[in-house]
Amino acid sequence: MTEVTAETLNPIETRRDGHVLEVTLNRGKANAIDLATSRIMGKVFQDFRDDPELRVAIITAAGEKFFCPGWDLKAAADGDAVDGDYGVGGFGGLQELRGLNKPVIAAVNGICCGGGLELALSADIIMAADHATFALPEIRSGTVADAASIKLPKRIPYHIAMEMLFTGRWLDAEEAARWGMINQVHPADQLLARAREMAQLIASGPPLVNAAIKEIVREAEDMKFQDAMNRITKSQFATVETLYTSEDQLEGARAFAEKRDPVWKGK
Repeated sequence: MTEVTAETLNPIETRRDGHVLEVTLNRGKANAIDLATSRIMGKVFQDFRDDPELRVAIITAAGEKFFCPGWDLKAAADGDAVDGDYGVGGFGGLQELRGLNKPVIAAVNGICCGGGLELALSADIIMAADHATFALPEIRSGTVADAASIKLPKRIPYHIAMEMLFTGRWLDAEEAARWGMINQVHPADQLLARAREMAQLIASGPPLVNAAIKEIVREAEDMKFQDAMNRITKSQFATVETLYTSEDQLEGARAFAEKRDPVWKGK
């Protein structure tokens, strides 16, 4: 049985269950993110990246109404600069965190819009409560959803993404799932449990393979197929090279030959 530990870092709560880190945004009624919160989140995800015992993270939020509306406009009115120091990893700690080769699951428990949607899009898997809603309302305040303008047209049909960006219209969870923006929809009282099940399933797999998957997918996104394949075969992806010379690679072969479950060590 794995040990479960918890920690509170002002607006961020963390829960560690074996190889899984759970990060909960808990900042006021709406869970909006200011500069200080973003910097804390960046440190949390940086530590997650660098901890060899952690394999999967869940990002969620406290309460039942809001996942995250993004940037805290009240903090901005009090002097937080929109182009200020977001900390390592950029806004919300995930979007620009270099070398994050571990899976991240977003458990969206309510309203998810603006920078909050950009935060969710930074995850590898998105699960949502059945009452969750999604939008990019920046157009209505005369600004641009910059990260979403890059990410969203690559994740869902181009015309749906452009409609969201140009009009700010809202999608409910069912429609978001239909367009492939999110993976699964669950009753609100089951969401976190289902996210934890998914995290434990992924964490039980080979961590070096998960790392290689993340690096290949990220680096190959704008590459031609053959160029990406050449980089793999020439050992130009660090995670792939680590995998192919690892104890886990041998363990996988031995376990298959011996007809038993493999024991992954991540080395």
